[in-house]
Amino acid sequence: MTTTVTRPRTVTARINTPDTALDPAVYTVTVYVNTAPHSFRGYQPHHPLAAATRPDGSPLRLVFRASDRIHDHEAAADAAFEVGNQQNTDSKGQTWPDDIRSVSVGDVIKVTGPDHWSIHLSVDRVGFSPVAEPTTLTTLTGSTASSRR
Repeated sequence: MTTTVTRPRTVTARINTPDTALDPAVYTVTVYVNTAPHSFRGYQPHHPLAAATRPDGSPLRLVFRASDRIHDHEAAADAAFEVGNQQNTDSKGQTWPDDIRSVSVGDVIKVTGPDHWSIHLSVDRVGFSPVAEPTTLTTLTGSTASSRR
């Protein structure tokens, strides 16, 4: 004897969303390199900053998946510091552009966490310090932080 079994029909829909919506447990990082003279003495609110970009000029957004190692904003900033010093890659395999100087004391790192909360951290001699959102932004091209012309 044969029994016929019918299955209910299912519909699968694909919804296009940003990468971070597909993996909500990520930290997104933007690095601002300090272009002021003597910037290695530390960040000051009036210092001009330039956002790190890819060689084609598009924004460089480093992405780090939350893990045991990257569990808060400061750990994500530390991971970005490693990428910015050619010691690692982000979770998408991105590396630091060769034509931008390494991340150093006086630079500012913006970290946006899985909760969509952002913080700006200045790179200090040891660790990071929270700072207000920078207001003096400049271009990377032609600055002392890059060989781009």
